[in-house]
Amino acid sequence: MQELLRIENMHYEIEGISILENIQTTIQRGDIIGIIGKNGAGKSTLLKLLNEELSPTSGKIKKVQPQLKMTTVEQETTSYSFEEMTSQEVTLLEKWNVPTHDFSSLSGGEKLKARLAIGIAQGSDLLLLDEPTNHLDEQSTEFLIQLLKNYKGTVILVSHDRYFLDEVVTKIWSIENKKVVTYKGNYSNYMEFRQQKRKAQQHDYEQQQKRISQVEGQISELKSWSKKGHAQSTKQEGIKEYHRKKAKRLDSQVKSKQKRLEKELESLEAKALEPEYTVQFTMQTNNKVGRRFLEVKNLTKSFGSTLLFKEAHFTIQHGEKVALVGPNGSGKTTLLKIILGGESATGEVWVSPSANIGYLKQDVFDLPLEQTPEEFFYTENFRQRGHVQNAMKHLGFTSAQWTEQMKYMSMGERVKCKLMKFILEEKDVLILDEPTNHLDLPSREQLEETLAHYKGTLLVVSHDRYFVEKTTDTKLLLFNQIIRKQLNQEASKIGFMKYNKEKNRGKSKALNNDHNKNNIDANIADKGERRLQLETQRQEVLGKLSFMSPGSPEYKELDLKFRELTEQIKKL
Repeated sequence: MQELLRIENMHYEIEGISILENIQTTIQRGDIIGIIGKNGAGKSTLLKLLNEELSPTSGKIKKVQPQLKMTTVEQETTSYSFEEMTSQEVTLLEKWNVPTHDFSSLSGGEKLKARLAIGIAQGSDLLLLDEPTNHLDEQSTEFLIQLLKNYKGTVILVSHDRYFLDEVVTKIWSIENKKVVTYKGNYSNYMEFRQQKRKAQQHDYEQQQKRISQVEGQISELKSWSKKGHAQSTKQEGIKEYHRKKAKRLDSQVKSKQKRLEKELESLEAKALEPEYTVQFTMQTNNKVGRRFLEVKNLTKSFGSTLLFKEAHFTIQHGEKVALVGPNGSGKTTLLKIILGGESATGEVWVSPSANIGYLKQDVFDLPLEQTPEEFFYTENFRQRGHVQNAMKHLGFTSAQWTEQMKYMSMGERVKCKLMKFILEEKDVLILDEPTNHLDLPSREQLEETLAHYKGTLLVVSHDRYFVEKTTDTKLLLFNQIIRKQLNQEASKIGFMKYNKEKNRGKSKALNNDHNKNNIDANIADKGERRLQLETQRQEVLGKLSFMSPGSPEYKELDLKFRELTEQIKKL
C-alpha cells in the first residue's frame, strides 16, 4: 500500500505538560484508522497535529505525498456556512434530510450531518473525523458507515462508539500512557488482543517475581555462609588460619555468585501491569416529595411552516426515569427548552416549583473556558475543596488539571466538569441532552451505573439504545409530529415473549427437558404483563387527574384509584 504520512519520534507538550511522547507510526492509502483512548489522552490533539493546526514540540510528521489534500470535520463548531455548495454536497444533504437554512437553528444531529456531508464531499486524500457519530440517530449512523466504507481516500477518526469502530475501521491507534499502540483490525479484535497481552504480561511478571525471590534467597544464603565462616575463623584456636582462608574463599564465591545473580535480576524486564483506567462517581438527591414533576397539555410547536409536534399531552412523576427518543430534527432538544422556559410554544406546561433541576446541554462551549476548575468550583471551605478535588480524581482528572484552564480540556473532560456540578449540588431532577457524547467508555459505563441507581427524576435524550434501556423505564416517543408516552420493554416482558416463542414450537427440546425453568419463565412473564397493564392504567388516571381540581369528588375518587394502582405495582 502507498504510504501517505510518516510520524517520526514526535513529542507534543502544552505549557510544559507532556501530552504525546515518542509517536512513531505510518499512514497508508486506503486505511480507515480509529483513534481510541480515555478523555484527555490526546486524541483530538493528534488529529490537529496531523492537520498542521498544531506543531510538534519535537520530532516531525513527514508528508510522503507532498500534494496531500486533507479535510477535517471537528467534534463541535459554533457556526457553519451552506454557501457555494457542490452538487455532491447538496445530494448528501438531501439524502440525510438536512435543511440548508440557518445553521444555528438546526438540531445537534442535523448540524453534524451538515458538516459531515460537506467534509466527505471534498473527496480529500485524507479525511479526519472527530467523534463523527455524536448526535446521530441509528439510521444516520448506518448511512455514515456506508459512506466511509465506500470512501476512496484514507480516513482517520476519533470515536468512543464500539459498534461504529467495529463496522468501519481497519486499523486501531490506541493512545496509552502518552504513546500510540498500533493494531491491524477493528476495535473488538484489538481489545481481545490487548487483554491477552495483559494476561501474558501479568504471567511473565509473576514468574519474574518468583525468580527474583529465589535469587535474593540464594544471595542471602551465601552472605550467611560467609558471615559464619568469618565467625569460625576468630573462635577456633590452632586452626584460625585454616578458617580464615576458608572464609576468604567463601567471600570470593559469594561476590562472584552475587554479581552473577544481580546481573540476572537486571536482565528480568517484565513490568507490573498498569492499573486499568477507571471512573467512579455517584449522584445524590435531596429527596423531594410530591407526585408530579411535569404536566404538558395540548402542546404544539412550529418553526415557521415546519411543525415539530402538535397537541402533545403527558405527565412525568417525581422519581420517574424517562427517555426522550426520536430521529434527528424531530424536536427533542426544543421540547427540553420549552419545559425549562427557554422556548415558547402553544399549550400549557407546568413544572413543579419545588424541583431542583440540573440541565446538561449538548453544547460544550457554555463553560467559562478561561477559568480553571479551582476557579469554577471555587469554595472558601477547605473540606469542601478537598471533596471537589477527590470527585475530580474519581472522574479521571489529574491533580495538575485543578489549575489548568478548561479551554485546554478535551470535550469529554468538559462534559465531566458539567456532571461535577450535579454531583456537588445534589439535584433531584436531571435533564440530560445527549450526556454520553464525548465521554470515553469507562465514563459512559459509570454514568449508566450511576443513573440506574439515581433516586431522582430523570429526563434524558440519547440515541444510545443500550444506555436508554439501562437508565430509564419510560419513553417519550417523538415521531411524525406526535409525542407518545410508553413503557420500556422490561426484562419480564422479554421473558414473556421468549416463553411464548418456546411454547409455540410445541416440540421444543428446551420445553421437554427444562419444564421447571419454563414454569418460572411463565410466572415472570405473567408478572411482567400484569405490571405493564397496571402502569398503563396508572398513566391514564394521572392524565385525567391533571385536568381536575383537587377539591372535586371525581378528583378524590381518581386519587384513590391512583394510590391503589401504585400499591399493586409495588407488590409485583
